[in-house]
Amino acid sequence: MKLKNINIPERMKHYHVPGLSIALIEKGQISERGDYGVQQMGTAKSVTENSIFNACSISKLLTGMIVIELTEQGLLDLDEDVNIKLESWKIPKNEYSKKVTLRNLLSHQSGILDPKQSFTELKSSLYAPSMVDLLEGKTAYCKGTIKVKYEPESEFHYSDAGFCIIQQLIEDVTKKAFKQVAKELLFKPLKMKNSLFVTEISDVGNEDFSSGHNKNGEIVEGNYPIYPYPAASGLWTTTTDLAQLVIELMNALKGESIVDISASKAKEMISPQRDKQWSGLGVFLEDAGTKEFEVSSLGWGVGFQSMMVAFPNKETGAVIMTNAELGVHQMEGIIGEIYKSLEI
Repeated sequence: MKLKNINIPERMKHYHVPGLSIALIEKGQISERGDYGVQQMGTAKSVTENSIFNACSISKLLTGMIVIELTEQGLLDLDEDVNIKLESWKIPKNEYSKKVTLRNLLSHQSGILDPKQSFTELKSSLYAPSMVDLLEGKTAYCKGTIKVKYEPESEFHYSDAGFCIIQQLIEDVTKKAFKQVAKELLFKPLKMKNSLFVTEISDVGNEDFSSGHNKNGEIVEGNYPIYPYPAASGLWTTTTDLAQLVIELMNALKGESIVDISASKAKEMISPQRDKQWSGLGVFLEDAGTKEFEVSSLGWGVGFQSMMVAFPNKETGAVIMTNAELGVHQMEGIIGEIYKSLEI
């Protein structure tokens, strides 16, 4: 995979994007990298290979891989009622006969809707919420109890709450914090040395962190918008680390996983779920069943936008991360221009 016919510094200037990092994958390896601009507007802190960006909802890709690995270990089952192993909290009883499963939650088909104005960034005057308090509607981040609102598998509704349930389930079955599980199962074996889950401002601990910026290139309030929901949107990482995660998924499809994900489970993760051709397990799909088959994950939050895209049949992919939120979908801004310039 190669970049063609695009002047990234010029396009960054056009869109008021202070910093951008990109990693390209070819033949299952990182083939090209590029780092542009600065980590924070008004400073000389250049973006480098080690610059850490807020990945926001790309966290769901990593959560999906953790779930798949735990199913390999026999701790979780994709098609089991999650209430069976949930201990700290249970999904409230509802009128529907179908039970909520991990497959439902990972593919956003659980029947759960996020309450309005929920899952905002961390407020400086408040502590990070516990998952139980959040799911019970006892926090300012989610003021309604999380419950099933329509029949599971009948509709698609993108849900951060669903991934909060997944996080609680993972913590209940492993008896460990989600951050620790991610470190043990993925970060350490894949040598993702610049990846971590940030839930409080004290977690922002070194000079490699990029500040968030708005569409005018101005630093956002607080510099580092934090989402205290690790499994849904708490990942901070680099393009290199994220590319390693994508390569691991590709290797798993060939039966060459470092973290012992089987080829069959990896394929299941990137297969359409139920009749939703675009929804996999923690990822989104396009042109399933064709040579052009594409797997993607998008991150979009206050001050940051990013994109992961992989073409498993071609063993190619790209990770693009920016420290600016342009107010439009990734495909309508600089990330979309870079994506369209890729020679796949």
